[in-house]
Amino acid sequence: MTQKLKAAIIGSGNIGTDLMIKILRHGRHLEMGVMVGIDPTSDGLARAARLGVATCATGAAGLRDMPAFADIDIVFDATSAGAHVENDKLLRAAKPGIRMVDLTPAAIGPYCVPVVNLESHLDAPNVNMVTCGGQATIPIVAAIAAVTKVHYAEIVASISSKSAGPGTRANIDEFTETTSRALEVVGGAQKGKAIIVLNPAEPPLLMRDTVYTLSETADQTELERAVQAMVEAVNKYVPGYRLKQKVQFETYTAGNPLNIPGVGRVPGLKTTVFLEVEGAAHYLPAYAGNLDIMTSAALATAEKLAERQMAAAH
Repeated sequence: MTQKLKAAIIGSGNIGTDLMIKILRHGRHLEMGVMVGIDPTSDGLARAARLGVATCATGAAGLRDMPAFADIDIVFDATSAGAHVENDKLLRAAKPGIRMVDLTPAAIGPYCVPVVNLESHLDAPNVNMVTCGGQATIPIVAAIAAVTKVHYAEIVASISSKSAGPGTRANIDEFTETTSRALEVVGGAQKGKAIIVLNPAEPPLLMRDTVYTLSETADQTELERAVQAMVEAVNKYVPGYRLKQKVQFETYTAGNPLNIPGVGRVPGLKTTVFLEVEGAAHYLPAYAGNLDIMTSAALATAEKLAERQMAAAH
């Protein structure tokens, strides 16, 4: 099957530009239709033009008014949470069947983490890619939750400040709220908490993610195998995703060692997982693993949506 669906990307910043390059290089069922921004001088729009991709510098409204919009099947939104709400409303009014892949924390549609729950949302008109920290850590929490009951999950995502563009910085509050909620809804934790750190270190450090869970007691070998299998599954679409060191376990008998509200005071197990994400350097250097895991997850999701849509059409 050689036919491909056309995609548009709204947001010509770091995330949108990296995603465009991924589609151009690795798109199996997708091809670039239009790159959309609001700054005519942005590097993303300039690069798109050099690569032969149609561009629009007047936002979602400009995309809607382009003749090329008639051929667009999937739209990626890499703007901000607030902007995505308006973009979805505007484009859906013009084309009710449009599929939206949301790379902001807006969460209009269901949270989607490809290795955990993509199959459940293949018919959703709008899917939300949570956050970079969520894409890195929710699979680990889900792996642990598949083995034993997780009372509490806390994640700390540390990214290079150089890899955080204006959109990412504007969404810091939404990042913590969206990721925390998705740790519960998708990851399976009774309660979730997320923290993001913008690391100003020079030279820039790779993305690091730490996952802590408090759970009921379980076989540690089984938990370690579950975590390792999940890491390998994510690595298939994010090659730079890996364990930084062995999974650590600590049993406790006093119950609720962190005094988390809502967590019962029963004996349990604390599990700590250290992750590292090295970017593919399609746009920003390899330290920008946060960029890479979001765009890789979004592309993996959209490819599956496109594959399903094309199969249905035939």
